[in-house]
Amino acid sequence: MEQGSYGYDVKFLDDHGIKTIELKSEDGQSKVLLIPAFQARVMTSTADGDKGTSYGWINYRFIEAGQKSNQFNPYGGEERFWLGPEGGPFSLYFEPGAEQVYDNWVVPTLIDTEAYDVAAQTPNSVKFTKDGKVSNASGTEFNMGVERTITLFSKDDVAATLDIDIDPSVKCVAYESNNVITNKGDKEWTKETGLPSIWMLSHFNFTPATTVFIPYNTKSDVQPIVNDTYFGKVPAERLIVDTMGTIFFKIDGKLRSKIGVPNGRATNYVGSYDSDKKILSIMWYNMPEGQQDYVNGNWGPQDDPFNGDAINAYNDGPLEDGSIMGPFYEVETSSPGAALKPGESKQHIQRVYHFEGDEAALNAISKAVLNLDLQNVAKVFPKNL
Repeated sequence: MEQGSYGYDVKFLDDHGIKTIELKSEDGQSKVLLIPAFQARVMTSTADGDKGTSYGWINYRFIEAGQKSNQFNPYGGEERFWLGPEGGPFSLYFEPGAEQVYDNWVVPTLIDTEAYDVAAQTPNSVKFTKDGKVSNASGTEFNMGVERTITLFSKDDVAATLDIDIDPSVKCVAYESNNVITNKGDKEWTKETGLPSIWMLSHFNFTPATTVFIPYNTKSDVQPIVNDTYFGKVPAERLIVDTMGTIFFKIDGKLRSKIGVPNGRATNYVGSYDSDKKILSIMWYNMPEGQQDYVNGNWGPQDDPFNGDAINAYNDGPLEDGSIMGPFYEVETSSPGAALKPGESKQHIQRVYHFEGDEAALNAISKAVLNLDLQNVAKVFPKNL
């Protein structure tokens, strides 16, 4: 199998002693690869069997090195379970009193190195569980139970959940992750001492012809429409906010940049289109209605720790020293902060859909779900900036 194919990635992980669980369709073409030891993450998926495109980005170099870090283990993977907030007074990644700079940033073991247990399994679904503790920068400890259930969708499921017709020529794979955190301690989780949130991060492979698009709510007066200052302001030629209700973000692995869409402007959808490989990816999540307390992930002092983003997108690129982890791109969705009494739970559902085929057939899906013309999406940015 050639690198870039699903079969190559399955063999690579097996060769390095990493145990996987595979969900696959009846015809064996749609496949989703899970790794219990990597916090039950979806490592990759394909719509065309072993020879098909592998959608998830995998950090081959890190896995080949075979070493574990006490700070962060960036294995990659198409969808992984994390917790927010990343920065601020209630950060789960910095010790109390620590300056919020990279040298002091440490990912909690619950979402970095601990294996999750298989609690139940069917031919198309696996339920994982894990109990653990995390602490924030204000000294609050959260005794937490985690449940994560991954379900492979059939083509009929895809059509039903998106309310679309799919041309028979289109190849597709889709899955749902149902993520739940439960307060297993004896104290209520409150805004005064900080709230954790469910944070889903998805690494994908790309070509220079990839564009992330995020529909936004045009009826809201929340400003800004998009937060583009995470790693310095994103240049105008890489970020376009049209007046019709879509944010376009350039993906090319050349400039490390990140954007976010706040509560009030975000909708239930985010997607991407690779006009070279003719791959349309759509993500849906169960965004609650009304004003919510989304945690603020920015590092350092904050004016409002609960004025964060519901959706994020990231374009990997070189650091100041020229090194680069990927390149890859990332799409992220988050739940609001979990204000939970002992025994209560917070749920965050995310669905990932990948479609491959003729652009006209993909365009029918894009128009039906997102009211977007893919021919226009393909022309928003030049391939090489």
